This record gives sequence, C-alpha cells and structure tokens, in this order.
Amino acid sequence: MRTDVRRTHNAVTTASTAAAAAVLAGISTVRNLGILAHVDAGKTTVTERILFLAGETHKRGEVHDGTTVTDCHPQERERGITIFAAAVSCLWDGHRINLIDTPGHVDFADEVERSLRVLDGAVAVFDAVAGVEPQSESVWRQADRHGVPRIAFVNKMDRAGADLDSAVASIRERLHPVPLAVQLPVGREGDFTGVVDLLTMRALTWDDGPGRDGLREGPVPEELRAEAEHRRRRLDEAVAGLHPAALEEYYEHAALSTATLTAALRDLTHSGEAVVVLCGSAYRNRGVEPLLAAVTAYLPSPLDVPAVRGSAVGAAGSGGSGGAAGAEGREGAEVERATDPAGPLTALVFKVNVTASGRLTYLRLYTGTLRKGDTVLDATTGRTERIARILRVQADSHTETDSAVAGDIVAVIGVKAARTGATLCAPGAPLVLEPPVTAEPVVTVAVEARRSADTDRLAVALARLAEEDPSLVVRTDPETGQRVLSGLGELHLEVAVEKIRRDHNGLEVTVGRPQVAHRETVERGVTGHVHRHVKQDGGAGQFAQVVIDVAPLDGPVGAQEGGGFVFASTVTGGRVPKEYVQAVEAGCRDALAEGPLGGHPVTGLRVTLTDGATHSKDSSDLAFRTAGRTALRDALRACRTVLLEPVVEVTVTVPQESVGGVLGDLAARRGRVQGSDPHGATAAVTAVVPLAELFGYATALRSRTQGRGTFTTRPAGYAPAPAAAR
Repeated sequence: MRTDVRRTHNAVTTASTAAAAAVLAGISTVRNLGILAHVDAGKTTVTERILFLAGETHKRGEVHDGTTVTDCHPQERERGITIFAAAVSCLWDGHRINLIDTPGHVDFADEVERSLRVLDGAVAVFDAVAGVEPQSESVWRQADRHGVPRIAFVNKMDRAGADLDSAVASIRERLHPVPLAVQLPVGREGDFTGVVDLLTMRALTWDDGPGRDGLREGPVPEELRAEAEHRRRRLDEAVAGLHPAALEEYYEHAALSTATLTAALRDLTHSGEAVVVLCGSAYRNRGVEPLLAAVTAYLPSPLDVPAVRGSAVGAAGSGGSGGAAGAEGREGAEVERATDPAGPLTALVFKVNVTASGRLTYLRLYTGTLRKGDTVLDATTGRTERIARILRVQADSHTETDSAVAGDIVAVIGVKAARTGATLCAPGAPLVLEPPVTAEPVVTVAVEARRSADTDRLAVALARLAEEDPSLVVRTDPETGQRVLSGLGELHLEVAVEKIRRDHNGLEVTVGRPQVAHRETVERGVTGHVHRHVKQDGGAGQFAQVVIDVAPLDGPVGAQEGGGFVFASTVTGGRVPKEYVQAVEAGCRDALAEGPLGGHPVTGLRVTLTDGATHSKDSSDLAFRTAGRTALRDALRACRTVLLEPVVEVTVTVPQESVGGVLGDLAARRGRVQGSDPHGATAAVTAVVPLAELFGYATALRSRTQGRGTFTTRPAGYAPAPAAAR
C-alpha cells in the first residue's frame, strides 16, 4: 500500500515538473518586440509584411490604401501615419511574436515610451536614403534608457540613392553603438533583388509575386563573391574584438564558425554592445524573412531579461506584513521577481482604451499566471478588480483565451479603474512596479462645447481622453473658468480634439488658438535669505526659522536631472534636525508650482538650506514645510528671474533651390540655424526654433516649396523668451 502511494506521489511530481518545464519552454519561444523609427521610415509596412508572411493576413496591407491592420483608427488611415501604438501577435518558426507598432511622430513619443516600458526587444527601422533621422535618434535614446536590446533594419533599399554603407555609418556616428552588418545587398536601388547572408554565405533573392513563396536561396553570385568574403572577414574581426569566446576561436582559426558567430551576435545584442544590421525593402516584400529569423535568433525571450523590480507594499487583508509580502521584505523594500509562471502574479498596465462599449486594459505579465475570473489587486490604489475576459490582441480585433502566463502581452476586460502605469498583482503578494515616465505637456488649447447643453458631455469626453493618454492633461483655468487641454504638440492636440468629435456623435467643440507652456527660472540668485514662521492661535503653536541660498542650476534649462531642481543642506550642529530638513525641501518643491513672473512652474534652480532655528515645543514638520514654501516664494521675488519658452530642433528637408527662402523664414521665426547638409537635389536644414513660432508652419513650408518640403521636430528644452512675452 505504501509503495503504491509513493509511486503515485512520484508520478504526480514528475507530471507537474514536466508541465512546468513545458510552460517555461513555451515562454522561451516568446518575443515581445516593438517596431521603432522616424515617421515614414516604413514601420507599419514592415509590420504588415510580418503579419502577411506569418499567415495572419491573407493580403498585404498598404499604408497609402488605408488597408493596414495596425493603423486601424480612421484618423491614422486618413493621415497616413501611426498615431496610436497597436499590438499584434503572430507565429513564426515555432515562436510567438508579440509585436507593437509604435508611432514615429514626435508628438506621440509618449506612446513609444509606454510601449518600451513593457518590451523585451525592438527592431529599429531606418530609411536607406536618409539614414538616422531626428526621431530615429529620439526613439533610440528612449530604448537606451529602458535597456531594450535592438536589431536594425535598413528599409527602402530599392529607392534611388539607397546606400547600406551610408546608413550603417550614420548609425555609428549618431547613435554610437557598433553596427554589425550581416548582409550584403544584391543589386542597387531599383535593381535591388535580395541579400547575401554573410553568416551562411548564401544569396537570398525575391521575385515580385504577390504570394508568400517569392524567396529563392542559392549560391553567392560570382561578381559578389570577393566582396562577400571580404565583408565576412571584417564581421569576424569586429565580433572577435567585442566577444571573449569569439576572440579565442578567432586566434586559433583566424575565422569564426557560423555557430560561434550567431551565439556571439546574440550576446552582443543582449548586452547592447553592438547592433545587428539587416537590409531590405518591406514594400516589395524583400528581406522580411531574414529579419524574422534575426528576431528569433538574436532578441531575448522573457526568460532572458533581468528580473522585474518593484517596491513591496502591505498585503491586502493580511495584516500588512504577512504571506508573500512578509517573505519578500518590509514595506517599501525593493523586490525582484524573475519570469516564473508559478510565481505571484505581477503585471503592468501600459495602455487603456475606453470606448462606449467597454474598457480594454492592456497588460504585460512579468510573473505568475492570470486566469479568467481571477481577482487581482491594483497595488497602486489598493482596489481589487475582477478579470472577466482575457484577450489576445490583433490591433482592433481580439481572440479570447482562458489564461495568460508570465511573458505574455494581453488585454483584459473587467478592470474598471486601473490607470496606465498601475500594477496588478496577487492580493497576497502586492508589489508596485515603476510606471512609465510621462512627458510634460508643452502646448495648450482652450476647449469649449459649442452648445451649453453639451458641457457635461465634453467633461466626460475629456476625462476619457486623459484616461487613455496620460500625456494629455485637462484642467480648468482659475481665471477664465475655461477647460484647458494640454499636450505634446499641435498635432497631438488636433488628433485629440478630432477624436472627441468622432467618438461622441453630435458633440460640437470650439478650440482656442494653441498656447505654449512657459516656465520661469533664476538668472541671478540671492544668498542668506531669512524667513521666520511663527503662528500662535491657542494651544500648540508653530515655529520655524530657515536661511536659504538660491542660485541658478548649471546645464541647459529643461534638460537637468530631477525636474530642474536641486536641494541641499549645509546646516551643522543640529540647528535644523534632519526630519525638518526634509520638510523644508518639501515646502520648497511646493513653491515651484508658481513663479513670480506669471504664475508658471519654476525650473533650473538650486536651493541650499544654510541655517535655521527651532523651538522645543512649537517646531514641527508642518511648520518647517510652511517656512520652506514661504521662504522660497519670497526669495524668488528678490531674485532676477526670466521667462522661458519651449524650443524644438527642426530638420527641414527641401529642394536645393528653396534653401535660401527656408533659411530666411526660419530666421523670421526666431530660429537659430545649426547647419545645412546637402544630399543630391535636396538639403536638410537643422535649426532650433521656439515652439510657438511653428504653429501653422507645415502650410507655410508647403507654400514656399511648392509642396515638396517636409520637416520634423524634437524637443530641445527651454530658452529665454523675448521681452514682449514677459
């Protein structure tokens, strides 16, 4: 009898171990990646070709026809650009690829930020003619901040002027990783037909047929053999110089095997020391299969990325420190959780879509398993939520599933209140993950309902907008009583207002002229400013005395760490206890909300607490916080302060004959020209221009260049505003 029980127990243990191993093996084949690029580099077309080759779609979608899967919103199809990050999923060579197609326009950079927060890897797409463009550089830096491994795809190799070597050089010069090209183009510009794979030394060519079987593999063409062998030697040398194991083999054999080279490229991609570069033409369906092979070979699975980190909080209903939370450490302690489907549930909300028919909440699962009907805790607010349905997302269509495991990206229905950046976790093991960083708005418009009867409907519509997009801020102007909508750019607000009109039938909206968000800063500070706070109204009073110095903060305004404010204390002898020093800092931060010039937020200053005094009975945190707030407000009035306006770096691409007119126009808009880079019949002019001067610039540029000029922008911080604006 005992032997039978032991055998049964061993069989159950073996079965559960095998099941767990199978789940982990499935996670190892998952790739969570984003497509990143400058606007019009071909991100959405690359995504469409991936879905087509994987069999998820039966016809190749085209951006210009408005038939793409990921650009599913009417505004995206009308404008021909990606506005909202769209998640899709497909199977390729035994791997599940969860892919997010991100926007390329600077006004929607916050969508990219939220996507990068939950991705394990990315494909950066570059135009073979333009190379690294301004927004390409911006999204690359965003990926750097999140430590997301990348591979590069040089697209549009069939365009006139396309040059892989020039694109690789621009990656090296502007982005500063070591680019490792693993392909050699077959044919140039309009004659581009395929690539030579330098790892296998085989030629891959494609015909122009509409189907999925256009790929042909064969030997390297004789006229390219010498060049291919030369590039393979250079690739071996470059990898050996970066990877210790590859270096040993290279010293021994003066070459690298395909297996060693592949393993080394994977390691270098994960570490970020190098970026693998491939090329092709997504529009003509050339080079996408090798790109998918590179995604599965080089980019990490959820098991390969570091454990997610968060802050422990008291467990709901467990007395605060019991259960898993107590095992992981005290409240507020940093906790790591590795990708484990058997671990406590930990998921991050990175996108919310609110519609008239319901609320869709997008999650990235880091640990644990989520099942339909589960109750989860929103660790950010302490509220419990019930998961009604779990959906695998295909842009605007969905497939229901019963469960999702660590590493999955899914959408759920039933979560009523969780906002973007919230952490959903097991009620017995709460953990708060760091939310995505939200950019500060720089452009503001007043929004009013045309009919007074629609005022309440407009309030609901604006609240829904802000819930979906945290970079949109809605407030009421205290002086005018108007509702004010703030965002990251003119196009951002234009899209938001149009979304209100489309999603709320019959709601007519009046929009004011765009205004930029100003800041104030200190040009000349003060030292030894003394403030004494005394309040006595019966019972315990309040007493605090502080002495502060205020000085400008070094570095470009708007680019400093910590939001442009640094607080320090040089108090000695315990004249101000440490707990009160923190209260003084909190009060100073309160004072930054409104500056003396026009009530704008204050940035770019350093405050030093140099002395102070306390009272044995009447001093408190509240007293010192009030003293710090009032002291800094008074000190700012004594400082020389200046008004700041947001500025952007503009890159204008125009025909050579229009350069003079464009330069004159930029100068009239108070622009500072940084340079002009001729490229064939066109030139790229770079300038730093106040954002307020660029409202309506698209129309003016088209008029000046007969419709042939284009421009892109990226934030460049703040600069002093002219006297007329002060």
